[in-house]
Amino acid sequence: MTCFSDFPMPEHFPNFLHNSKFLEYLWLYAEHFDLLRYIKFKTTVVRIEKSQDYSINGQWTVVTEKYGKQEFFTFDAIMICTGHQNEAYIPVEAFPGFEKFKGTYYHSRNYKSPEGFLGKTVVIIGMGNSAADIAVEICRKAKKVFISTRSGSWVMSRLNEKGYPWDTIFHTRFNNVIRNSLPWFLLQWVTEQKMNQWFNHENYGLVPQNRSLMKEPVFNDDLPSRILCGAVTVKPLIKEFTETSAIFEDGSVEKNVDIVIFATGYSVAFPFVDKSVIEVSDNRVSLYKHVFPPHLEKATLAVIGLIQPLGPIMPTSELQARWATRIFKGLSSLPSESTMVADNIKRNKKRIKWFGTSRSQSIQTDFIEYLDELAFETGSKPDLFSLLLRDPKLAITIFFGPCSPFQFRLMGPGKWSGARNAILTQGERIIKPTKTRVVDNSAHQFFLLKIISIIVLLAAVFLISTQ
Repeated sequence: MTCFSDFPMPEHFPNFLHNSKFLEYLWLYAEHFDLLRYIKFKTTVVRIEKSQDYSINGQWTVVTEKYGKQEFFTFDAIMICTGHQNEAYIPVEAFPGFEKFKGTYYHSRNYKSPEGFLGKTVVIIGMGNSAADIAVEICRKAKKVFISTRSGSWVMSRLNEKGYPWDTIFHTRFNNVIRNSLPWFLLQWVTEQKMNQWFNHENYGLVPQNRSLMKEPVFNDDLPSRILCGAVTVKPLIKEFTETSAIFEDGSVEKNVDIVIFATGYSVAFPFVDKSVIEVSDNRVSLYKHVFPPHLEKATLAVIGLIQPLGPIMPTSELQARWATRIFKGLSSLPSESTMVADNIKRNKKRIKWFGTSRSQSIQTDFIEYLDELAFETGSKPDLFSLLLRDPKLAITIFFGPCSPFQFRLMGPGKWSGARNAILTQGERIIKPTKTRVVDNSAHQFFLLKIISIIVLLAAVFLISTQ
């Protein structure tokens, strides 16, 4: 689900990758497509600015620095792919008395391993995936671990029906149609029931403050059991710090706090671009379809990956880039500035309705709808009706199976001959890395034979009794 659309993950890779495996995949991709010769490593982008002839040709000047030496380049087009997790957000000013705190504090991005936490009392501020991951890892060494959260969160297991990865079940076109067809109140109710199937969030202090929002849940298989065992404690927001203590909003006090970890997200920032080009407001940037600044005279600058879809970022940013290159080459065009601004306003209203106004949800969006929107712009959106007539097996798999990236390589520009096979064999590749022990199914066959025998015996008894 996280791979690029024309380069499936190696079959032996696990479904949820360690970061070293993901890095290995990126190297494999870059080598396969001979991309390494186009990458300048260990090079800092100092500044991006309009060239002198920008109003004529839309070109940009890029200033880079390597080993203290600066160089100037001119490019016809720019894609900014720095994402949104590059400037740590540490809101110490939001916690009265924090300037007195004598313990250690840092952002979750600086956490590397549980070493050094032995016997420590740790408070983690925030309730996202980083907070949960760090809590369950350090709680085996630390004396006490507290998660302090303002709004709580739904927590889901990576496993779904019959042990399949959750996203392969959740992100299907069929399920998406069902969700979009339900009235809002019913969708909220169904979502809450689904989230509480694994465990009752209220009993664990995790239930979201505004449970009606479709905010991205936390995915952690260990957190509920760590809470159940007392290794992790969920607390409300911290009201105040002293030199050694944390005072929570419910009045409880935790003394002798050694370490505070801020798992409080990131600030969207573009320090190398002038505000007249990209301006950040309320931790978001006004971009047409999350890609193009609508006010620029020339459509030669695109922002890629400044988005949090309810799904993997790789296929999302890939489709953004495919669309951007078509705009750069003049194969597609953008609408008027007023049309783009109106679209942004409409999109933002939908975002607030679905995900709320929280700072952490400022660039959240849906998944399949957004992929289809980008694919339509690139001419690669799968035509299910025509596929149903020509290739019903493939059409059914696309509709009921996982919405994997390969769907967007079946047709249009950039069509990949291996897309059909990748879609039809994705079920096999999902279970291959976990099915590492061959099981003799003779016992299963014997059980079925036993059931059939019982049915036949009952039928015979029934026939005899009616004669």
